[in-house]
Amino acid sequence: MRGIRVVLLSPLPPERTGIADYAANWRRAANGAGIEVLTPLQGQRPIESLQAARRWVSERDWSRVDVVHAELGGGRHGEFFVLAALSELRERPALSATAHDPERLVWRPVARWWRALDSSRVLPSWFSKLTAVLVDPHTLVCERRLAKRLDGLVTLTRTGAQALSKRMRLVPERVSVIPHGVLSLPVAPLPDDTVLRVLYFGYIYSGKGIEDLVDAVGQVVKQHPEHAGRIRLTIAGGTAPEMTFGGGRSYLDELRQRVADRGITGHVDWELDVEEPDIPALIQRHHLVVLPYRESRKLSLLGQMRGTSGALAWAIGCGRAVITSDARSFAEEISHGNGLAYKQGQVGQLAQALHGLLVDPSKLIDWTKAAGRVAEARQWDRTGHAFAGHFQQVVQRRGKARARAGLPVANRGQA
Repeated sequence: MRGIRVVLLSPLPPERTGIADYAANWRRAANGAGIEVLTPLQGQRPIESLQAARRWVSERDWSRVDVVHAELGGGRHGEFFVLAALSELRERPALSATAHDPERLVWRPVARWWRALDSSRVLPSWFSKLTAVLVDPHTLVCERRLAKRLDGLVTLTRTGAQALSKRMRLVPERVSVIPHGVLSLPVAPLPDDTVLRVLYFGYIYSGKGIEDLVDAVGQVVKQHPEHAGRIRLTIAGGTAPEMTFGGGRSYLDELRQRVADRGITGHVDWELDVEEPDIPALIQRHHLVVLPYRESRKLSLLGQMRGTSGALAWAIGCGRAVITSDARSFAEEISHGNGLAYKQGQVGQLAQALHGLLVDPSKLIDWTKAAGRVAEARQWDRTGHAFAGHFQQVVQRRGKARARAGLPVANRGQA
């Protein structure tokens, strides 16, 4: 479709989140595919309620917009509320969203009173968690209502699409699968195999299972002293200093102490707050990336999170293999021969996988070649063209809905 105009609702840099990073690359790819992308939320204060979203929507002219597309995930409400407000309009553009955390759209309660309590920080955290579970049926109703009003949804994996369709009660045809795009990067050979260089890369905060990786490296060093000098772990990525434990100690402090307690301080390097231009060289200095995520027990009460990872996409784009836990949709992402998955929380399995690479490093050659093939298929320019096709579908679907409702079929894209 020529001249298509899309409003993007999403966090964007300088905000430091995985979805913001994704959206920045997505916008460039969409522009490259001939899509005009507008970002009216950028630089504005977050929209914290449906009432505020309705006011924001009513103040703007949507008549020359083809599609409003949102990046939903990370527990954010603003983009969800704006889509919900737009969905109430009789005269509106086509609506679309990428669900980064299927099988749900937003997860956290949308009830105004709950969000006021949660942000007050007066009540204990256990009370907030309990009420989140109690009001979840209302949240799910709101998610399903919006999902049915959208003209199309996107997930990054087939696993996520199946989970989202089932939980939101959608026909599968309403959900498109467009894998996470990757940058076009020069091929870099693997480092020398005298030392296995293992990388954790991503935002560093509780819930990523980094403790399991530290413990697994500790097991390899302790149980296989003949290989103790042949493995190094780098923990790299963005830090979240607000993530603290009791007594004011940060998660990073706890992680450093764990490294010391396992006796592997001399085997671990730290590269914190890595800037985006430095990421490819960082990853390609290593043999593989390990993502040891664990499913959140709290979220498991609300559903199954079947998203993927920006860090995993970086690894693929850099032509590196990945060992992942079986959390989220990771097993699907390394099902192309570009790594392996182990049962989340099973430190022994992870240690065994790392030891196996020390014994037989030739596996990495095959995994790396497979990663290169996946990267070639997932270049961001291809992602941009895939979304152009998706938007053409949602505009057509919206046009049919308007015709059924007796409304004139607009042709905004050619305006």
